Amino acid sequence: MNPSEKTEGLLQKEAKMMKLEKLIATRESISTKEFPIPVKELLARYEQLYTGAISDVLREHALLEQGIGQLNSLRPDRTVAGIAFTVKSAPNVKITGEMTFRTKMLDEMAANSFVVWDTSNDEKATLWGGVMTATAVGKGIKAALIDGGIRDTSQILEKDFPVFYRYRIPNGSLGRCLITHYQTPIMIRGVIVKPGDVVLGDIDGVVVVPRDIAFEVLVRAEEIRANEKKIFGWVAEGQTIQQITQQGGYF
Repeated sequence: MNPSEKTEGLLQKEAKMMKLEKLIATRESISTKEFPIPVKELLARYEQLYTGAISDVLREHALLEQGIGQLNSLRPDRTVAGIAFTVKSAPNVKITGEMTFRTKMLDEMAANSFVVWDTSNDEKATLWGGVMTATAVGKGIKAALIDGGIRDTSQILEKDFPVFYRYRIPNGSLGRCLITHYQTPIMIRGVIVKPGDVVLGDIDGVVVVPRDIAFEVLVRAEEIRANEKKIFGWVAEGQTIQQITQQGGYF
């Protein structure tokens, strides 16, 4: 038995002793459920909606903590949806091996991905810039959420690539932080994001939809959009609040 197998065995034994199986399954499981429609169609339909409607539907599923706010958007006029590709990094002085690991990560990013990057609250470096953007656009990646810094803003804007971010600073990442994981569950501002989840971003922020209910949430949100069109019509007609509520309207 090699050291890694021995360590894994000890961790499994400890998990059983502490009865952590359910917690581990909840936090670490990654769904591979197939969508009933093609991914491009699913995402295109999500992009006809808005984060508020999706958040309201998630509330119906008792999921109240799926929205990520307090972010800046380089394209506040854009609504963009993609499949979560998760990245985890942390402040670190180490440089050796970083570019090799980053290259491997970029190779595995697929078209229609929405990169979601947990920087471990880094405040000194940028994790996304012009070259990353050019690479992402070339691979058909939809957008990026960087819970930290970006730079090369003019280059990103030239590519018309949607980026949600916390701050801008010239500092690069090498020597300041290190990518530690990718395509594993992460947590950003209390929201758990797993590879394969559906991510929608617009002017109000970003909302994360668990993959297992993504199609169900989409259909219900489309119903809400249709209902709201009726309500706006009733308001435009000059109907009273009482008349609107009697017809099932809400405010």
